[in-house]
Amino acid sequence: MASGGPRGVRRSAPLGEARENQEVAADAYNEPGAGGVCDRLFNIPIEVFEDSMAALLEAITVKRKMYFEFENAPYYCLDAEVSTPTARGGQTLVRLKMRNLLTQAVFDKTFKAGDRFKEPDLETVEASYLYSDTEGSYFLDQETFDTLRLSESMIGSALDYLVEGAIVKLNKFNGNPIGLELPEKVELEVTYTEAGAQGDTSGKVTKLARLETGLEIKAPLYIQEGERVKVYTESGEFAGRA
Repeated sequence: MASGGPRGVRRSAPLGEARENQEVAADAYNEPGAGGVCDRLFNIPIEVFEDSMAALLEAITVKRKMYFEFENAPYYCLDAEVSTPTARGGQTLVRLKMRNLLTQAVFDKTFKAGDRFKEPDLETVEASYLYSDTEGSYFLDQETFDTLRLSESMIGSALDYLVEGAIVKLNKFNGNPIGLELPEKVELEVTYTEAGAQGDTSGKVTKLARLETGLEIKAPLYIQEGERVKVYTESGEFAGRA
């Protein structure tokens, strides 16, 4: 009777046979389609991860001059006020004074401290002013040379400070133009001015001056037609000779 090892103990295959089995297993794993089960388990679209990892802002972290997205619209925070509860178990509330960057509407709204907002997909590009018509105002993107249009509600009173070729910053939300930022001061030509007293150079006495865009400002008496002046775009006030 052939002798063998103890009953119940499995003998190891010879070294050559073990290597052969490993090579067969490796070949089977590397065959086309062999990883299908793994693909089904781990083939999750990357967009899912991107969405879940998108930066979120808690209401209590929103400060003045910050941007955030609320109800699919971009907002700019003008002011933020935190109210701490006095009663036990009360909630911390945050009152935000916010401007809708699509409509320019400004209002106050109260949120819970833990309410979350997405960071808006905002982009600023340099563009030159081309012209305006009944459908809006047109600008040339200085990088892509695309023509971008802003509606009358988006541009507001900016036309008072724009002449052909003027460079401004155009704001985009999700790739679409939504508004513009004017420089602090612009230079414009005086097309009409009232007569002033001769010899007054103090600048304390002012007169009406109409600029090439139609904007009317108060200018010193020594300013004459044909001169170029600087104007503050925020206030519309005279800022000096150009």
